[in-house]
Amino acid sequence: MSAWCAGILLLVLGVFGGPPKPADDSRSPHDSAALMPWSSSVPGKHLPSSAPTRLVIPKIAVDAPFTALSVDAKGHLNPPPADNVNMVGWYADGVTPGEAGTSIVAGHVDTSTSPAVFARLSSLRKGDTFRVERADGLTASFVVDDAEAFEKDHFPNDRVYADTPQAQVRLITCAGVYDHGAKDYTENLVVFAHLV
Repeated sequence: MSAWCAGILLLVLGVFGGPPKPADDSRSPHDSAALMPWSSSVPGKHLPSSAPTRLVIPKIAVDAPFTALSVDAKGHLNPPPADNVNMVGWYADGVTPGEAGTSIVAGHVDTSTSPAVFARLSSLRKGDTFRVERADGLTASFVVDDAEAFEKDHFPNDRVYADTPQAQVRLITCAGVYDHGAKDYTENLVVFAHLV
């Protein structure tokens, strides 16, 4: 099974007291705004806090339930369960998707047995859209601003995890080459998106 990506575990939780430590895995592991009663085209628009229930990314055939993710005693983000290849997680002590700030959504790219939920995440481009269905019955629609892969040793924590006044999401998974010695991928792919 592929290791949980250490770079994902470098969440910067500025509002919540700083980043968890990197995992030690062995090192350790468009939708239209017209559909919504609100629009983020007006600066500062966002939704109240509500747990996400499904992530839908039509371009890459993702329709996945969410699970809440937490950090362990060492400050490492616990990954989504590896036995469910169609599940994503969000950092539950942080911002929920659609809420003002930066929400973190993570998913596996693969497991030892098959591709996983974010296997085609690298296909997303600027202008692509996705949505997050929420427990309050609202749907938060997002547009992709950028997608970039970063070497784990030079991961731009401030850029990726910085708190923002707008509702933004980061979709994060492993990328690069799988290092069998480290039991981890060499990069993380980050998709930057904002609420529309």
